[in-house]
Amino acid sequence: MWPTKLSLDEIPTTPFWEAVFMMNCNISRRRFVKSGSVFGLGAFNLPLLKSSRVMGSNDRLNIGVIGVGGRGAGDLAGVAHENIVALCDVDDDRLSGAASRHASAKKYTDYRKLLEQKDLDAVVIATPDHHHAPATVRAIRRNLHVYCEKPLTHTVQEARLIAKLASEHKVATQMGTQNHEHPGYLRLVELLQSGAIGPVRQVHIITDRPGTFWTQGMEKPTGTPPVPEKLHWNEWLGPAGDRPYSPEYVPFRWRGWWDFGCGAIGDMAIHLMDPSFWALKLGGPVKVTSKGPAPSLVSGPKWMETKFEFGPRGELPAVDVYWYEGLTKPSPEIHKELPMNGSLFIGDKGRIAIQHDSYPKLLPEADFKDFKPPAPFLQASPGHHQQWINACKTGSATGSSFHYAAPFTETVLLGNVAYRVGQTIQFDPARGKVTNLESANQFLSKSYRKGWEI
Repeated sequence: MWPTKLSLDEIPTTPFWEAVFMMNCNISRRRFVKSGSVFGLGAFNLPLLKSSRVMGSNDRLNIGVIGVGGRGAGDLAGVAHENIVALCDVDDDRLSGAASRHASAKKYTDYRKLLEQKDLDAVVIATPDHHHAPATVRAIRRNLHVYCEKPLTHTVQEARLIAKLASEHKVATQMGTQNHEHPGYLRLVELLQSGAIGPVRQVHIITDRPGTFWTQGMEKPTGTPPVPEKLHWNEWLGPAGDRPYSPEYVPFRWRGWWDFGCGAIGDMAIHLMDPSFWALKLGGPVKVTSKGPAPSLVSGPKWMETKFEFGPRGELPAVDVYWYEGLTKPSPEIHKELPMNGSLFIGDKGRIAIQHDSYPKLLPEADFKDFKPPAPFLQASPGHHQQWINACKTGSATGSSFHYAAPFTETVLLGNVAYRVGQTIQFDPARGKVTNLESANQFLSKSYRKGWEI
């Protein structure tokens, strides 16, 4: 079973990163140039797709879906109008259920076998975090288009590899941050980028996870209960090291264990920090400080508070982004305006609060009673899955392409790195390493079980 969520540098001035910005913002080159972006204005062309076959917009993709339960069931439904030719899950019941709706699809319990199927154009990956990179890397190397659930990767090193491969192979990609296309987030980005609250110098972001759907701060399970008859345990472990089956890992509790998941920050910051990363063009060297309970070798913390300190980015000022998870809370003056599972942006001229899956609210309300929002300049989305499908066929842009999602994921995961070493870290994306604490670099990568290497 592949259950996921229950619900819901220095920025390089190169043509490649211009493309990242433009694809992410869904704007034309003419508007991009006119906007006076912080990025350099060298000429570039969007890359031609290098997929397995040339398609027209009315042709149907041959898609394989890896993980068909939980979040995977929603992803499968989102692409079901295409040709579903292959299905994979390590839970026989979930696999059979999906196969009953797609009778002609081939069935697998090992996605490495699925990715050998010759007629594939694209794959959807909705597995636990530790499988994201092994499946994605194999798919891209086959020139398959990829939709992968968030977080894009389990480690920083994986994110950097996937960004490189996606650029080289020129396939259509999308990370599963469905709310990236939510009209509330589009309007929020427009407000921030048009200067509605002036330069933003602080962002506060909060989630009530872990604890709502799973727990963290656990010790390694003991005992050796039998593996459920319908579960293919070896394939579920995949790249993770051998260990006995435990119901503390499967189905959904895997997210709190370092070997399988990225904890609450890997779950919800990828959603909630998305408009900050997008609208404020976060990037470049970053200082990260995380605090919480004493770090565990095996499990994420019961609560964590993280501060990301970004320097100036072109004309944008330095900004501090604060992350709160679990039971930790910000100061009372911030807490009263910060919606749970939401963000509060603090600018020189006011504040914006927004809850996940909602719309922005300008504060203080009395100061903005006559405010006229900017004319919308971010295009309405056809839907997160359809946007990716269109890109697979035509080479059009996606909002959460891996060119955007990889450096975003990399930044978010640094919160866990800082927590695990118990010290402030300084990360230089140009060098791909922590520069002030060599011991922290061990947490940027991991080892893989034989046969599952990337």
